Amino acid sequence: MTEQHQARPPVGDDRHRLAPHQEHARRTRVLKGGQSAITRGIAHAIVIKDENLFFLAEPSGDVPLGGEHGLGLYYHDCRYLNGYELRLAGAAPDMLSANAGQGAQAVFELTNPDLQLPDGTTLQKEELGITWTRVVDSAAPALLDVIRFQNFDPGAVAFPLTLTFAAAFEDIFVVRGAVPKEQGRIYPPVWRDGALWFLYDGADGVRRRLMVQCDPAPARVDESALQFDITLESRAHCEVVVALRLLEATDPATAAVPPPAVPAVGRVQAALEAEATQWLAGQTEVESDSLLLNNVLDRSLRDLRVLRSTLAGDAYFAAGLPWFGTLFGRDSLITALQMLAYNPAIAEQTLRVLARYQGTRIDEWRDEQPGKILHELRVGEMAHLHEIPHTPYYGTVDATPLFLVLVGRHAAWTGDLRLFHDLRDHIERALTWVDRYGDLTGAGYVSYAGRSDAGLTNQGWKDSGAAIMNADGTPARPPIALVEVQGYVYLAKTGLAELYARAGDAARAEQLRREAIDLRARFNRDFWLADQDCYALALQAGGAPAAVVSSNPGQALWTGICDDDKAQQTVARLMADDMFSGWGVRTLATGAARYNPIGYHLGTVWPHDNSLIAAGFRRYGADEAACRIFTGIVEAAMYFESYRLPELFAGFARGPHSVPVRYPVACHPQAWAAGSVPLLLATLLGLEPDAFARRLRIVRPMLPDFIDRLHVRGLRVGAARADLAFTRADGRLAVDVQVDGDLDVVVEPGDE
Repeated sequence: MTEQHQARPPVGDDRHRLAPHQEHARRTRVLKGGQSAITRGIAHAIVIKDENLFFLAEPSGDVPLGGEHGLGLYYHDCRYLNGYELRLAGAAPDMLSANAGQGAQAVFELTNPDLQLPDGTTLQKEELGITWTRVVDSAAPALLDVIRFQNFDPGAVAFPLTLTFAAAFEDIFVVRGAVPKEQGRIYPPVWRDGALWFLYDGADGVRRRLMVQCDPAPARVDESALQFDITLESRAHCEVVVALRLLEATDPATAAVPPPAVPAVGRVQAALEAEATQWLAGQTEVESDSLLLNNVLDRSLRDLRVLRSTLAGDAYFAAGLPWFGTLFGRDSLITALQMLAYNPAIAEQTLRVLARYQGTRIDEWRDEQPGKILHELRVGEMAHLHEIPHTPYYGTVDATPLFLVLVGRHAAWTGDLRLFHDLRDHIERALTWVDRYGDLTGAGYVSYAGRSDAGLTNQGWKDSGAAIMNADGTPARPPIALVEVQGYVYLAKTGLAELYARAGDAARAEQLRREAIDLRARFNRDFWLADQDCYALALQAGGAPAAVVSSNPGQALWTGICDDDKAQQTVARLMADDMFSGWGVRTLATGAARYNPIGYHLGTVWPHDNSLIAAGFRRYGADEAACRIFTGIVEAAMYFESYRLPELFAGFARGPHSVPVRYPVACHPQAWAAGSVPLLLATLLGLEPDAFARRLRIVRPMLPDFIDRLHVRGLRVGAARADLAFTRADGRLAVDVQVDGDLDVVVEPGDE
């Protein structure tokens, strides 16, 4: 098909022709700087996903044909489609509404503007109803569109419809702003066998194709534009079905397959909707008398289904779209932790996936070390060519202790040592990494100093280049030991000590307990800032503290590593006006030298961060502060489309007339943002499982003022299930319990 056509440089090639210093700056900004993207904003993008296939469009349904944006159709870390515009007689339709509530399906309602028709007549605006239904189907893989036109004009109408496409086959890192060293060959689009074909021979040896089919067939084809002549009688309607299929092959002999028939979109929709229904039925059910909370929880669970992906049959939560639609150690682990009360099965599968990729050697290019858990796995062209180290990349200091934390917390909910036994060698290797490779200075703290010239400078969850700083704004000097990471290690060792004891290894259990106790004592001595009433963000080279007030100590509270008196002071400090915005706790205090309310980690509000902080507050009895965080985050969700919490939002203070300000290139949906309200709710309800003892403790249950009734149905603790009804009456919260199985539910009330 394609060999007869002259190859040409990739679309957008001029965009990549930069001076050497500019090329280095862009690669450093995206790779080492940890910046999600330097494209224009995607805050209002409509996003749909099925497994490893996802699509982003403007609310109008278009993917603009020009400009550096992040919209388009993505598969296996490649943006196949980077332009797709619908025009009526040369004009863009007017957008009425857009909704992606079903996860893999979006519906755009449009109408016509005033149209000057080819015959010289004018079709007045709003005479056409246009419903653009779009579905992504990973099984094909394909984007399937049904464009339905209905004529509301009293007379017949005839107008031209044009669909124009662009396919540049860009690696996801190129879309984000990095500059590739090698590029393959892209061919001019060609109409053949009833389909429009786009072809790219990748520099990695992979032939990628995009095939566009239509039913009915277009009247005319002009390079990458398909033109239709639409005629409608009054009140009549018609449909144009468009299938955009993606094909990959490493063997050119397999590339020239005949185009299949345009699929029956209805069957694909039915299958995807059945899968969504099955997913929701498999989660713990929550219903309250708050429409707001119900909507936020429903959106959270639906977003997590969208982000659910698989590797070799095991499921995990991809981090977020569009930039991080892949396996991330830290993000996938934290999301699995957030969802333990709703579906513990995916935590087990996440652990098994990550165990398969556990580090086995010292590889400075990938920041790999024996026993280390990966940061990020990529499968696109730049990864295949080893232009980036994400094959996988191990530049994260916290994924390894979080892996161990999840092992312990999963067992607390399931009461099952099977996973512990299956992964025991991996657990031991991870513990060895913590004690040997993670402790770069010999001070007993896990720290980082990135070695890869294409890796991240900062390697905690705040991994942007300027995120870890001193009081004067200068960067902290590596090796850097983050405050929350020491807490992760403490929680990991205390949790695993119990599992080793249950497995009959009392000596190993006692060793881990002693190590945790010693770490706790040193931590409270070395990280505490008495003049700030808070813990330091980190310790840096030479043991000097990064003495700024940040949100990180709140996550340390979640782990239980903090002394009680210091914990109370930390809670008060984090809830002060310069840290708590009214929507949530900021990542950095407003008085800090580097504070920026729209800086990625420099003063923004991250829902997942707040969910862990609130859990820490509850651990130390700061119930009212935890409730304020819950209320702020849930009420913030009200201002985002479909109640979807984004990855982060700006840190501007909440006022009487303000709304949360969007961060322009925040991922949405984003896994640990979607998991935030589920965890916050479980935290407020005080759910503390001990499945080995067949017991569920409900510790100081509480609800915010806007909720008086809440039911939890099908909560799994070990082999049993519990239904819990929380009802506020006379200022107190009563809990009614029904149990299916062997489970002792103990309510430990507190004052609301």
